Amino acid sequence: MRLRSLRMAPVAVLLTLFTATPALAISKQELATRIDNLERKVESRSLVDMLNRIEQLQMDVQQLRGAIEVQGHTLEDMQRRQREIYLDVDRRLQQLESGQLVQPARPLAPGADIPVTAPPPPTVAPPTATRPIAPPPTAPASAVAPPAPSGAEQAEYEKALAVLREGRYADAATTFSQFLTSYPGSTYADNASYWLGETYYVTRDFDRALATFGKLATNHPQSPKLPDARLKIGFIHYEKKDWASARKELDGLIADFPGSTAARLASDRLARMKKEGH
Repeated sequence: MRLRSLRMAPVAVLLTLFTATPALAISKQELATRIDNLERKVESRSLVDMLNRIEQLQMDVQQLRGAIEVQGHTLEDMQRRQREIYLDVDRRLQQLESGQLVQPARPLAPGADIPVTAPPPPTVAPPTATRPIAPPPTAPASAVAPPAPSGAEQAEYEKALAVLREGRYADAATTFSQFLTSYPGSTYADNASYWLGETYYVTRDFDRALATFGKLATNHPQSPKLPDARLKIGFIHYEKKDWASARKELDGLIADFPGSTAARLASDRLARMKKEGH
Protein backbone atom coordinates (compact mmCIF):
# COMPACT_ATOMS: atom_id res chain seq x y z
CA MET A 1 0.00 0.00 0.00
CA ARG A 2 2.87 2.25 0.90
CA LEU A 3 4.61 1.30 -2.31
CA ARG A 4 1.60 2.28 -4.29
CA SER A 5 1.49 5.69 -2.60
CA LEU A 6 5.11 6.28 -3.49
CA ARG A 7 4.44 5.39 -7.09
CA MET A 8 1.47 7.79 -7.26
CA ALA A 9 3.44 10.80 -5.84
CA PRO A 10 5.35 11.68 -9.05
CA VAL A 11 2.10 11.57 -10.98
CA ALA A 12 0.49 14.06 -8.58
CA VAL A 13 3.48 16.39 -8.87
CA LEU A 14 3.32 16.23 -12.62
CA LEU A 15 -0.39 16.93 -12.57
CA THR A 16 0.18 19.84 -10.27
CA LEU A 17 2.90 21.28 -12.50
CA PHE A 18 0.80 20.72 -15.61
CA THR A 19 -2.11 22.49 -14.03
CA ALA A 20 -0.03 25.41 -12.70
CA THR A 21 1.88 26.11 -15.95
CA PRO A 22 -1.08 27.57 -17.93
CA ALA A 23 -1.95 29.77 -14.96
CA LEU A 24 1.60 31.13 -14.83
CA ALA A 25 1.60 31.69 -18.59
CA ILE A 26 -1.69 33.59 -18.44
CA SER A 27 -0.39 35.81 -15.65
CA LYS A 28 2.67 36.78 -17.71
CA GLN A 29 0.51 37.53 -20.72
CA GLU A 30 -1.81 39.67 -18.67
CA LEU A 31 1.17 41.43 -17.15
CA ALA A 32 2.62 42.12 -20.58
CA THR A 33 -0.76 43.39 -21.76
CA ARG A 34 -1.05 45.69 -18.78
CA ILE A 35 2.48 46.98 -19.33
CA ASP A 36 1.67 47.66 -22.98
CA ASN A 37 -1.48 49.53 -21.98
CA LEU A 38 0.43 51.59 -19.46
CA GLU A 39 3.13 52.42 -21.99
CA ARG A 40 0.50 53.44 -24.49
CA LYS A 41 -1.18 55.66 -21.92
CA VAL A 42 2.13 57.26 -20.98
CA GLU A 43 3.04 57.76 -24.62
CA SER A 44 -0.40 59.22 -25.29
CA ARG A 45 -0.01 61.67 -22.42
CA SER A 46 3.46 62.65 -23.61
CA LEU A 47 2.17 63.22 -27.10
CA VAL A 48 -0.71 65.29 -25.79
CA ASP A 49 1.66 67.36 -23.66
CA MET A 50 3.98 67.80 -26.59
CA LEU A 51 1.12 68.86 -28.85
CA ASN A 52 -0.08 71.32 -26.22
CA ARG A 53 3.38 72.81 -25.96
CA ILE A 54 3.68 73.08 -29.74
CA GLU A 55 0.30 74.81 -29.93
CA GLN A 56 1.32 77.21 -27.17
CA LEU A 57 4.58 77.96 -28.96
CA GLN A 58 2.68 78.58 -32.19
CA MET A 59 0.36 80.98 -30.39
CA ASP A 60 3.33 82.79 -28.86
CA VAL A 61 5.01 83.06 -32.25
CA GLN A 62 1.81 84.45 -33.80
CA GLN A 63 1.52 87.01 -31.02
CA LEU A 64 5.14 88.04 -31.50
CA ARG A 65 4.63 88.34 -35.24
CA GLY A 66 1.57 90.48 -34.66
CA ALA A 67 3.48 92.72 -32.26
CA ILE A 68 6.36 93.03 -34.74
CA GLU A 69 3.95 93.91 -37.55
CA VAL A 70 2.29 96.57 -35.40
CA GLN A 71 5.66 98.04 -34.49
CA GLY A 72 6.69 97.93 -38.13
CA HIS A 73 3.58 99.82 -39.21
CA THR A 74 4.07 102.32 -36.41
CA LEU A 75 7.67 102.90 -37.48
CA GLU A 76 6.62 103.29 -41.12
CA ASP A 77 3.96 105.82 -40.12
CA MET A 78 6.48 107.79 -38.06
CA GLN A 79 8.98 107.80 -40.91
CA ARG A 80 6.27 108.81 -43.38
CA ARG A 81 5.11 111.65 -41.13
CA GLN A 82 8.66 112.90 -40.62
CA ARG A 83 9.26 112.77 -44.37
CA GLU A 84 6.01 114.63 -45.07
CA ILE A 85 6.83 117.29 -42.47
CA TYR A 86 10.30 117.73 -43.93
CA LEU A 87 8.97 117.96 -47.48
CA ASP A 88 6.24 120.37 -46.40
CA VAL A 89 8.77 122.65 -44.73
CA ASP A 90 10.92 122.53 -47.84
CA ARG A 91 7.91 123.36 -50.02
CA ARG A 92 6.97 126.30 -47.83
CA LEU A 93 10.52 127.63 -47.87
CA GLN A 94 10.63 127.29 -51.63
CA GLN A 95 7.33 129.16 -51.98
CA LEU A 96 8.63 131.86 -49.66
CA GLU A 97 11.78 132.18 -51.73
CA SER A 98 9.73 132.38 -54.91
CA GLY A 99 7.50 135.01 -53.35
CA GLN A 100 10.49 137.15 -52.44
CA LEU A 101 11.80 137.00 -55.97
CA VAL A 102 8.56 137.94 -57.67
CA GLN A 103 6.12 140.27 -55.92
CA PRO A 104 3.39 141.45 -58.30
CA ALA A 105 1.43 144.47 -57.13
CA ARG A 106 -1.91 142.84 -57.84
CA PRO A 107 -3.11 139.78 -59.79
CA LEU A 108 -4.16 140.29 -63.39
CA ALA A 109 -7.27 138.74 -64.89
CA PRO A 110 -6.67 136.12 -67.59
CA GLY A 111 -6.18 137.79 -70.95
CA ALA A 112 -5.90 141.27 -69.49
CA ASP A 113 -3.27 143.59 -70.88
CA ILE A 114 -0.37 144.47 -68.69
CA PRO A 115 -0.88 148.05 -67.59
CA VAL A 116 1.87 150.40 -68.63
CA THR A 117 2.50 153.29 -66.30
CA ALA A 118 3.73 156.41 -67.99
CA PRO A 119 7.00 157.71 -66.61
CA PRO A 120 6.77 160.90 -64.60
CA PRO A 121 7.63 164.08 -66.48
CA PRO A 122 11.23 165.17 -66.06
CA THR A 123 11.87 167.88 -63.57
CA VAL A 124 13.29 170.94 -65.29
CA ALA A 125 15.42 173.22 -63.22
CA PRO A 126 14.71 176.95 -63.31
CA PRO A 127 16.72 178.90 -65.87
CA THR A 128 18.74 180.58 -63.19
CA ALA A 129 19.82 177.27 -61.64
CA THR A 130 22.54 175.33 -63.38
CA ARG A 131 23.15 171.88 -61.93
CA PRO A 132 24.22 168.67 -63.65
CA ILE A 133 21.65 165.98 -64.14
CA ALA A 134 22.88 162.76 -62.56
CA PRO A 135 22.47 159.61 -64.64
CA PRO A 136 20.00 157.05 -63.33
CA PRO A 137 21.57 154.52 -60.95
CA THR A 138 22.40 151.17 -62.42
CA ALA A 139 21.44 148.13 -60.37
CA PRO A 140 24.38 145.82 -59.61
CA ALA A 141 24.44 142.49 -61.40
CA SER A 142 24.13 140.58 -58.10
CA ALA A 143 20.84 142.32 -57.32
CA VAL A 144 19.14 141.18 -60.50
CA ALA A 145 16.58 138.55 -59.56
CA PRO A 146 16.61 135.32 -61.55
CA PRO A 147 13.59 134.62 -63.72
CA ALA A 148 10.58 133.22 -61.96
CA PRO A 149 9.83 129.55 -62.58
CA SER A 150 7.19 128.83 -65.17
CA GLY A 151 3.97 127.02 -64.37
CA ALA A 152 5.11 123.86 -66.15
CA GLU A 153 8.43 123.96 -64.32
CA GLN A 154 6.82 124.25 -60.90
CA ALA A 155 4.30 121.55 -61.79
CA GLU A 156 7.10 119.13 -62.72
CA TYR A 157 8.92 119.85 -59.48
CA GLU A 158 5.78 119.35 -57.39
CA LYS A 159 5.12 116.12 -59.27
CA ALA A 160 8.57 114.79 -58.37
CA LEU A 161 8.03 115.75 -54.71
CA ALA A 162 4.67 113.94 -54.69
CA VAL A 163 6.32 110.76 -55.96
CA LEU A 164 8.96 111.07 -53.24
CA ARG A 165 6.30 111.54 -50.54
CA GLU A 166 4.76 108.22 -51.58
CA GLY A 167 8.07 106.46 -50.90
CA ARG A 168 8.57 105.44 -54.54
CA TYR A 169 12.26 106.21 -54.49
CA ALA A 170 13.20 104.70 -57.85
CA ASP A 171 10.40 106.61 -59.62
CA ALA A 172 11.31 109.77 -57.70
CA ALA A 173 14.93 109.47 -58.83
CA THR A 174 13.80 109.19 -62.45
CA THR A 175 11.43 112.15 -62.11
CA PHE A 176 14.01 114.44 -60.47
CA SER A 177 16.61 113.45 -63.09
CA GLN A 178 14.17 114.32 -65.87
CA PHE A 179 13.41 117.64 -64.19
CA LEU A 180 17.10 118.58 -63.98
CA THR A 181 17.57 117.60 -67.62
CA SER A 182 14.58 119.69 -68.73
CA TYR A 183 15.27 122.68 -66.46
CA PRO A 184 19.02 122.82 -65.69
CA GLY A 185 18.89 126.53 -64.78
CA SER A 186 15.73 126.33 -62.69
CA THR A 187 15.45 128.03 -59.30
CA TYR A 188 14.43 124.57 -58.09
CA ALA A 189 17.61 122.96 -59.45
CA ASP A 190 19.43 122.88 -56.11
CA ASN A 191 16.40 121.43 -54.31
CA ALA A 192 15.84 118.88 -57.06
CA SER A 193 19.52 117.87 -56.88
CA TYR A 194 19.28 117.46 -53.12
CA TRP A 195 16.17 115.28 -53.25
CA LEU A 196 17.70 113.24 -56.07
CA GLY A 197 20.66 112.57 -53.80
CA GLU A 198 18.26 111.65 -50.99
CA THR A 199 16.58 109.00 -53.14
CA TYR A 200 19.97 107.41 -53.76
CA TYR A 201 20.96 107.75 -50.09
CA VAL A 202 17.78 106.11 -48.78
CA THR A 203 18.21 103.16 -51.15
CA ARG A 204 21.90 102.92 -50.09
CA ASP A 205 23.20 103.68 -53.57
CA PHE A 206 26.04 105.58 -51.91
CA ASP A 207 28.18 106.13 -55.00
CA ARG A 208 25.41 107.93 -56.89
CA ALA A 209 24.34 109.80 -53.78
CA LEU A 210 27.91 111.01 -53.17
CA ALA A 211 28.25 112.19 -56.77
CA THR A 212 24.88 113.99 -56.67
CA PHE A 213 25.51 115.80 -53.37
CA GLY A 214 29.01 116.72 -54.54
CA LYS A 215 27.61 118.21 -57.76
CA LEU A 216 25.13 120.25 -55.71
CA ALA A 217 27.94 121.65 -53.57
CA THR A 218 29.92 122.57 -56.70
CA ASN A 219 27.10 124.02 -58.82
CA HIS A 220 25.11 125.72 -56.04
CA PRO A 221 27.55 127.04 -53.41
CA GLN A 222 24.96 129.55 -52.12
CA SER A 223 22.08 127.08 -51.86
CA PRO A 224 20.25 126.71 -48.53
CA LYS A 225 20.54 122.98 -49.16
CA LEU A 226 24.34 123.07 -49.07
CA PRO A 227 24.73 122.30 -45.30
CA ASP A 228 22.38 119.31 -45.58
CA ALA A 229 24.15 118.08 -48.71
CA ARG A 230 27.56 118.29 -47.00
CA LEU A 231 26.14 116.50 -43.96
CA LYS A 232 25.01 113.64 -46.18
CA ILE A 233 28.43 113.56 -47.83
CA GLY A 234 29.96 113.03 -44.39
CA PHE A 235 27.38 110.36 -43.57
CA ILE A 236 28.12 108.54 -46.83
CA HIS A 237 31.85 108.47 -46.07
CA TYR A 238 30.91 107.05 -42.67
CA GLU A 239 28.78 104.32 -44.26
CA LYS A 240 31.64 103.50 -46.63
CA LYS A 241 33.98 103.28 -43.59
CA ASP A 242 36.15 106.07 -44.95
CA TRP A 243 36.69 107.55 -41.49
CA ALA A 244 39.25 110.18 -42.50
CA SER A 245 37.04 111.64 -45.25
CA ALA A 246 34.00 111.55 -42.99
CA ARG A 247 35.81 113.40 -40.20
CA LYS A 248 37.21 115.99 -42.63
CA GLU A 249 33.81 116.71 -44.19
CA LEU A 250 31.95 116.92 -40.88
CA ASP A 251 34.62 119.13 -39.28
CA GLY A 252 34.47 121.45 -42.30
CA LEU A 253 30.68 121.60 -42.09
CA ILE A 254 30.81 122.62 -38.42
CA ALA A 255 33.39 125.31 -39.21
CA ASP A 256 31.49 126.72 -42.21
CA PHE A 257 27.97 126.60 -40.74
CA PRO A 258 28.28 126.94 -36.95
CA GLY A 259 25.03 126.79 -35.00
CA SER A 260 23.07 125.16 -37.81
CA THR A 261 21.06 121.98 -37.46
CA ALA A 262 23.40 120.25 -39.90
CA ALA A 263 26.38 121.28 -37.76
CA ARG A 264 24.71 119.84 -34.65
CA LEU A 265 24.06 116.54 -36.42
CA ALA A 266 27.65 116.53 -37.65
CA SER A 267 28.87 116.95 -34.06
CA ASP A 268 26.69 114.03 -32.97
CA ARG A 269 28.15 111.80 -35.68
CA LEU A 270 31.71 112.81 -34.79
CA ALA A 271 31.02 111.94 -31.14
CA ARG A 272 29.66 108.59 -32.27
CA MET A 273 32.75 107.93 -34.35
CA LYS A 274 34.97 108.75 -31.39
CA LYS A 275 32.98 106.40 -29.17
CA GLU A 276 33.31 103.64 -31.76
CA GLY A 277 37.06 104.16 -31.91
CA HIS A 278 37.25 105.63 -35.42
